[in-house]
Amino acid sequence: MTTMTDQAERVITDDLQALIQALPPRIATPVNEMADQGDLLEIVMDLGREPAVRFRTGEYRLPGLIVETSDIEFVVSRIGDFGDDNRAGIERTLHRISAIRNRKGRVIGLTCRVGRAVTGTIAIIRDIVESGQSLLLLGRPGVGKTTMLREVARVLADEFHKRVIIVDTSNEIAGDGDIPHPGIGGARRMQVATPASQHAVMIEAVENHMPQVIVIDEIGTELEAQAARTIAERGVQLVGTAHGNTLENLMQNPTLSDLVGGIQTVTLGDEEARRRGTQKSVLERKAPPTFDVIVEIQDWYHVTVHSDVASVVDAMLLGRAVTAQVRTRAEDGRIDVREEFPRHDGQELPGRNRNSAPTTGVSGLGRTNEVTPLHPLRIYPFGVSRPKLEQAAKELRLPVTLAADAKDADLILTLKPYYRRKPQLLRDAEANGTPIYVLKNNTGSQMQTALAGMFNLEAPQPSSGTGTGSDLQTAALQEAEDAITQVMEGGPAIDLNPQNPYIRRLQHRLAERYNLGSRSHGREPQRRVRILAPGVQTP
Repeated sequence: MTTMTDQAERVITDDLQALIQALPPRIATPVNEMADQGDLLEIVMDLGREPAVRFRTGEYRLPGLIVETSDIEFVVSRIGDFGDDNRAGIERTLHRISAIRNRKGRVIGLTCRVGRAVTGTIAIIRDIVESGQSLLLLGRPGVGKTTMLREVARVLADEFHKRVIIVDTSNEIAGDGDIPHPGIGGARRMQVATPASQHAVMIEAVENHMPQVIVIDEIGTELEAQAARTIAERGVQLVGTAHGNTLENLMQNPTLSDLVGGIQTVTLGDEEARRRGTQKSVLERKAPPTFDVIVEIQDWYHVTVHSDVASVVDAMLLGRAVTAQVRTRAEDGRIDVREEFPRHDGQELPGRNRNSAPTTGVSGLGRTNEVTPLHPLRIYPFGVSRPKLEQAAKELRLPVTLAADAKDADLILTLKPYYRRKPQLLRDAEANGTPIYVLKNNTGSQMQTALAGMFNLEAPQPSSGTGTGSDLQTAALQEAEDAITQVMEGGPAIDLNPQNPYIRRLQHRLAERYNLGSRSHGREPQRRVRILAPGVQTP
């Protein structure tokens, strides 16, 4: 775990009085008298109901007051015009007023949301913003994505002196009116006439104004996702938000999955399907992700960072557990950074298939249950060497912990002699439905093969070399890095040394990360990866 420090937050302005003055006096007066106005989120006015005042801590009704048509007309007459998205604002402020209309188009409800410009909100992800990587913010409505986006634009424009263009669809980032709110600093703002033309304005911003950074709120359509990819491919840093709380949500959204590379169904040959231990139809990523980093925002003090989107998406499609960087900011400004396996909401991940695991145990004996893990596995070794099992998991870099009690385990790993005798512990496990994996012998290679099968990946094959598995893997990837460098500098295609299928796959992914083609050729055990020259496509 690492620790960083940040500066305290400071509200520049929320122009709260401008919003309160737009309310009817009989509603504005009690709102103005309320304490904790700094925590005020929005005021809701629905025809025929009591007004609702919402704070971070809860919602309060104004008893004895019923919203009338004249109250709604009072507010509408004191704000800007509503756009096609039924949103309006107050000039030179960040407040947003959203309308609910009846079937005839008359406004019968208003949500008056308080807009604030707050410095320091991006301290928890400032290093990512500074890196120049394209960044996508996710989170539930009201969590502060737009506030954080506004601060990103200001910091990049004022502190790093970059050319920043904000594509402001609803004037929510830079405020209503033609003069942008000072909360965006020196960033420039392009307004969007109608939400349907947002994608066109995104492209126009790149083509006409030579930005180094494009900031966009609420990417929500396929055309906008395509425009975002076009911007990223032109080398412009893209910072945006999208609908969805988590990376998994985004992968499951057919409209926006292109932001993380898109997902396609691939039909494997019989031999390849057997080698992978999967069904013939699998899901794979179609292209490099538009965004380099994805941040899931719980609040300004707690975020989850996926720093290598391509690798994370690939792992999720294979049903593997993945780590994420969880950052927490304390009251004293310290930021704790740690690697964790984030819990999911119970939804099935794209590509996860409970029937895709092999139907036989490592030794050929039947397993009592199927298991395709998404989270860290708790294994209870029965008759199996704990030190060897820990080392096998460490070399494969798998999220495995050893349970102290069989009742706390996700599965039990045992040896063939024990399984045949069926002691009480194994009988109880079978009765409780706990999966049992059976090894032929108590060796590290058998354990690696078993662990690889549990996570649906190819087990590293034994090598005649004298180094450990992790040393050999590191050397193979370094060889691929060196070859990629030579090819990118104008050299011809390069053949790497023969490797097992697991390492060859890692080498292929490394080449893909640098936008180079690669192919495997030769027969086992001499099959190897060839790094292709730029422009040469993989057949």
